[in-house]
Order: sequence, then structure tokens, then C-alpha cells
Amino acid sequence: MATLRFHWDFFGPDARGTAEHFLEHVDEFCANEGITGHRHRVMELPGRATASLDCDEKHLALVRDRLRPKRAERFME
Repeated sequence: MATLRFHWDFFGPDARGTAEHFLEHVDEFCANEGITGHRHRVMELPGRATASLDCDEKHLALVRDRLRPKRAERFME
């Protein structure tokens, strides 16, 4: 099955901390909605941090509609 990677961008001097805190809420959301086997990470560039969530493609509508990521990509495991 394909995996989706959703991305949320945060800007400014506190971007990394904000992205890490956001992912705590993403973990809670995944637990509440039964999204298992997910992974997440924070990627950092100067003045910007991107929080990413990897999960099965079957959760597309749920994550897209409720968490409203800025962009997503599909990849095969």
C-alpha cells in the first residue's frame, strides 16, 4: 500500500519548537482516530521548520480534512 507524507510549515525564530509542539497534537489525533504505524519528523531550514506525518493512504481524507496540511506527497514503501 502507498504511504502519504503530509507537511505543515512554520516560520520564524520559534519555528522548530512550534513544529515539535504541533506534532504532539498530531500524535494525540492519530491515537484518537486509530491511525497506527504513523511516523513523523521535523526538518529545519534557516527561519523555517516543516513538520511531517507519514501514514497509510487510507487516512487521506481524515488527515486532509481535519488537520489541513499545506502539501502532501505519495510514495511506495
